Amino acid sequence: MSELNVLHKKIGQLLVNAGPADAKTIIARAKLALDGESCEYEYDYIDQHDNEDWFVPDKLASYHLRLQLVNLRDYYMQNNMTNGKAPWTGCEITIDIPAEKISISLKYDD
Repeated sequence: MSELNVLHKKIGQLLVNAGPADAKTIIARAKLALDGESCEYEYDYIDQHDNEDWFVPDKLASYHLRLQLVNLRDYYMQNNMTNGKAPWTGCEITIDIPAEKISISLKYDD
């Protein structure tokens, strides 16, 4: 398994563990400071009945998510995966729990 896949798996598992038990989809939006020392989050989910709501994970989940996002951004920078742009500063993470799939859309400051 590649290092990138390992990072995706860690991020996904962290969010699944932090999310509500009845969630079938978890959506996390993060805005990561360039220095990696802080991050703003929004956490949403869709339950088994297709109802949308938000949740607040414990502080440790947000702390560990920030660390994993810093690792992910470092990986992108070290492997020249930014197409010459500055490092990404935000992302939207969507986890489809039944399908065991994760999607991460990166956001760049223009």
